[in-house]
Amino acid sequence: MAIFLGSTAFFFLYRQSLDTMTFLGSLSRLVFSYLLTWAISTANYIINEIADVPYDIQHPTKRFRPLVKGEIRKIPFSLLGLTLIISSLVISYLFFSRPFFFSLLALLAAGFIYNIRPIRTKDIPFLDSISESANNPIRFLIGWYAFSPPQIFPPPSLLVCWWSFGNFLMVAKRLSEFRLLKEKAGDYRASHKKYSKKFLLLGMAVSALIFFMAYFYFAFAFKLQYFIAFSPFLLFYFFLISRKTLKEKEVMEEPEKLLSYPSFALYTFLLVLIFILSFFLDKIGE
Repeated sequence: MAIFLGSTAFFFLYRQSLDTMTFLGSLSRLVFSYLLTWAISTANYIINEIADVPYDIQHPTKRFRPLVKGEIRKIPFSLLGLTLIISSLVISYLFFSRPFFFSLLALLAAGFIYNIRPIRTKDIPFLDSISESANNPIRFLIGWYAFSPPQIFPPPSLLVCWWSFGNFLMVAKRLSEFRLLKEKAGDYRASHKKYSKKFLLLGMAVSALIFFMAYFYFAFAFKLQYFIAFSPFLLFYFFLISRKTLKEKEVMEEPEKLLSYPSFALYTFLLVLIFILSFFLDKIGE
């Protein structure tokens, strides 16, 4: 999703670039950027699975994962991740711009920082969600530089928007874990030992505030009147996520599961349509 948004944002701000692109050429670059990002993300997932075995044993559902149960051996699993890393970085270096390559490398580094000691930000309160959410702007940059010339950097406000939305979801996820696992929460995630419900709610509120500050800064800076007009729909989206998080303990443990709720999926689709409409209605700086 973040990759698509990065590419869309580039063409929204630099619409003249569409004149130099062919449909097949654009589609192939987008598909390859997705595949390369998938390879790095999968490698990060493998790192996460291996590093989290001692903690997943404490989780009511994750303790049944094949790696935790010893059904998958770590060495072949690690070699698969290494193969994905090398192949994706080599391909990106040969066929994409340097900023694209370094964005992909940053995504890999973020996985190491989040999962592996001695840093392992996953165990540090709030820094765990902040560092995990860094994947969002990094993926945004991957989508942006799939098409953008190396010298053009996206507006920082857009990167802050996408990071803060991700942080909002990740803090909500931790609140769900905190409520679901209760006294065992600290055994599953070390950062939970220093969390409280109030701190997590405050984290969600601050993340939402940062998002809307960056969102309105971007909209006013580029004079996007429809982005401003449609902001109440976005605010209601944050409200729905918060409401789900506080009503149901399990739902936010995997944020993507929200889309399994028909009403939420329908509203998400409506929100996408609204911003597609603003893409065609808004004119930069006018």
